[in-house]
Parts: sequence; C-alpha cells; structure tokens
Amino acid sequence: MIKVMVVDDHDLVRTGLRHILSQSDDIEVVGEAASGEEALREVRTNQPDVILLDVSMPGLSGFEVCDRLNKYHKEVKVIILTAHAQEPYPSRLLEAGASGYLTKSCAADELQNAIRKVNSGQRYIGSDIAQQLAIAMLPGSKGSPFEELSAREMEVVLMLTQGMAMQNIADALSLSPKTVATYKYRVYEKLEVNNEVALTRLALEHGLLEERG
Repeated sequence: MIKVMVVDDHDLVRTGLRHILSQSDDIEVVGEAASGEEALREVRTNQPDVILLDVSMPGLSGFEVCDRLNKYHKEVKVIILTAHAQEPYPSRLLEAGASGYLTKSCAADELQNAIRKVNSGQRYIGSDIAQQLAIAMLPGSKGSPFEELSAREMEVVLMLTQGMAMQNIADALSLSPKTVATYKYRVYEKLEVNNEVALTRLALEHGLLEERG
C-alpha cells in the first residue's frame, strides 16, 4: 500500500483528493495538512511514501517545503500538484527535489499513475508541464522574468506578495532580516520593480499568483 499525504490550503481540494485516491486499492491517504509548516510537522507522524504538495500556500510555500523534505526526509517522494504550469515553477521545484509535477486539471487516473511511478523511484511530469518546459528551452523564446530567480528568491517573492513582514519571512525561513532584505532587493533588481505593489502586479501578470476572493 502506497501511503500518501495531501498538502493544500483548500479544504475542498483535500477532500476531493482523498475521495479520488480512495478509489484505488493500492493507495491510502494517511494524513493531510493545510500549510507548509503543518506538513513538515505531520510528515514525522504520518510517515508517507508520497506527498501531494501545492505551491501557493500561506506561510511556507511549496518551494521551502520541498527543499526541507529533500534535505531531511529524502525517503519521502514529492509530487507538486498545483494550478501553476508556468515557468519558473516547474523547473525550480524539480531542482528543489520534487519527483513529479502535475496541474490540478489532470485526470484522476493520471494522478494515481503518477503516484505509483514516483513511489517506484521514477519521475513523472504531466504533458502540459512538459510542454511548458520544452517551450522555455526553445531558442529565442520569450520567457517570464521570474525565470531569472532562484528557488529561494521565488520563495521570498511569494511571501512578499502575501504581505508578510520582513521579520516574519526571516523567522519562517530561519534567516536573518538582513539576509531577507538582500534577497528582496536582489529580486527587485532582477525584475526591475521598486515596491511590493509592482512586484505583486508583475506576478499576477505572469500567472504566478492565484487571485483570491
């Protein structure tokens, strides 16, 4: 039996995934979490084989969670399951240690198949994600300005666009406020913006954020 943990800040999504996976005889949902922080706590208790991980969550995003799981729980495989197919999400999260990447529009049987393949040690990338990666590699293709950012810089971007204070970001990432400030202004320079409003507008323009009601 493949033990799966679902990490998503939307209760309806977690409920839906639990129902979908309950249809499989070889997959069992052993736990769920509504935030990155909760996921890192629960992984020790639930000991999943595979984690289905959203990217955009309050607090720690999928970037930091994936990185920490890769460092401290290498035995746990991570499949990113998100609404975001745009670069640089796929490439940065795969670099951070994710074994799979799917969008939430994938079919139930594809999700189950991805879990089985990743659990067996293979990688699985949805066809729409593979297409995005291929397009990004084409000579002369106009990519997102966010492709210039590292995974850690992307993490800082997501926290800034949530309106998190510098000290809170520093605490969440176990960094000093000075280091976070360095990341912030490096991001501003790379993206050619000078405040958080402009940063948020640019992120929305390039599909990196979900517009929440």
